Amino acid sequence: MKVGVLALQGAFAEHIHVLSKLGVQSILVRLPQNLIGIDSLIIPGGESTTINKLLTEYNLRKPLINLIASGMPVLGICAGTIILAKTVAETEIDSLNAVDMEVKRNAFGRQLDSFEIDLNIPVLGKNKFHGIFIRAPLIQKTFNGVQILCQFRNHPVMVRQNNVIAATFHPELTEDLRFHRYFLNLVNG
Repeated sequence: MKVGVLALQGAFAEHIHVLSKLGVQSILVRLPQNLIGIDSLIIPGGESTTINKLLTEYNLRKPLINLIASGMPVLGICAGTIILAKTVAETEIDSLNAVDMEVKRNAFGRQLDSFEIDLNIPVLGKNKFHGIFIRAPLIQKTFNGVQILCQFRNHPVMVRQNNVIAATFHPELTEDLRFHRYFLNLVNG
């Protein structure tokens, strides 16, 4: 198994570290040729406007849309969730339209308003998962069968639609490997 990690901007190194702990080969994705031979892709947290611009600048947008449409498993974290959404409220972001949801950027506030909380995520088991929310987006609406895997304050914070998982918190910043294992199980079928 080879997992691509979009490495244009943001917390890509942290995902590489988690994958390494799990004994999974990873590759940094910066150009279209880096997509060849990967089995899945992680779009990390970071600055969604910057990531969006760089997707176009490095000619990655169309290849990513095609790979997602072909069924390749994709994980979007925080800014990655924004990039994967069908609709991004109050912005001009040209998302990948991969998940039937509407998101709002920085909905919980600025950097100073970042917070941590333990979440009930049944697909990860009985023990709570420590959620780290940093300038997190809000999933305002889901439609067309998007599966809500976790909620906080009556809003989805982790969803799945077919081959795509999106979360508004940062599992890569914890020592808990269950989140990434769950994604890798999707990759393995």
